[in-house]
Amino acid sequence: MTGFGKAQGNYKHTTYTAEVRSVNSKQLDLNLRLNSALRDQEMELRKNLASELVRGKVDIAVYVEGVSEDKMLSVNQELFDRYAEMLKTAADKQGLDQSGLLANVLKLPEVLQSERKEKEQEEIDLAIGVLMEAVKRFQEFRSTEGQELRLDLTDRLNNIRNLMTQVEQYEGERIETVRQRMMDRFEELKEKVTLDESRLESELMYYIEKFDVTEEKVRLTSHLKYFEETMNSDEAAGRKLGFISQEMGREINTLGSKANHAEIQRIVVQMKDELEKIKEQVLNVL
Repeated sequence: MTGFGKAQGNYKHTTYTAEVRSVNSKQLDLNLRLNSALRDQEMELRKNLASELVRGKVDIAVYVEGVSEDKMLSVNQELFDRYAEMLKTAADKQGLDQSGLLANVLKLPEVLQSERKEKEQEEIDLAIGVLMEAVKRFQEFRSTEGQELRLDLTDRLNNIRNLMTQVEQYEGERIETVRQRMMDRFEELKEKVTLDESRLESELMYYIEKFDVTEEKVRLTSHLKYFEETMNSDEAAGRKLGFISQEMGREINTLGSKANHAEIQRIVVQMKDELEKIKEQVLNVL
């Protein structure tokens, strides 16, 4: 979601500059600072930008450098004449110099008036063009970052797949170890109590089945595939990827709780480490 874009354009004696920058955010938080040329278009621009930017805390600023032509100056002639006449009369009575009289009249209240000058459509179009060019460059920045992010996430998904295949080599050994340990314990009990052999075997199989992690591996494989498909789609999928990574975490945690084997526990820790890095990176996805 992070990105930066900047563009400039010239109109007569002024230079328009637009900057777009963003950081991560769960929703779109758009802070728009426009100069006078675009203030009348703010609502429409906000609507268009919201659909374009999707998510992130985005700051957009458009500002102008150079000679401003926003305002026109005019003299209130009637008021000017009245003030001038009053000051001349007062100066004559006092015998004062009148050389700077007219300049002083212009400083009196409401003599010099300013009116906002309407922007020409050509200038408005240029300002909008500069803004959209900055947004385009910002999106290109995001796209480049996204491609690098895709590669990193793909590597981590493959790491989890590879780690999952390593579990298989310990599964048979693990089940046999558990089975033998239980049988040894039952042999000890036989000397003290009478055991139903058929019932014992049934309970033993039921207990051993609880250690089976086939379902967890199948579901985790499915989640990994779904994550990759979603990541490679054209839609903004950051939230969905977050949900899928949570489901991946549940399967990995369950696999760890069933492990009962030192090497499998070590592999599960590595899988959790890869998943945490995936979750951190997903925060950067739109």
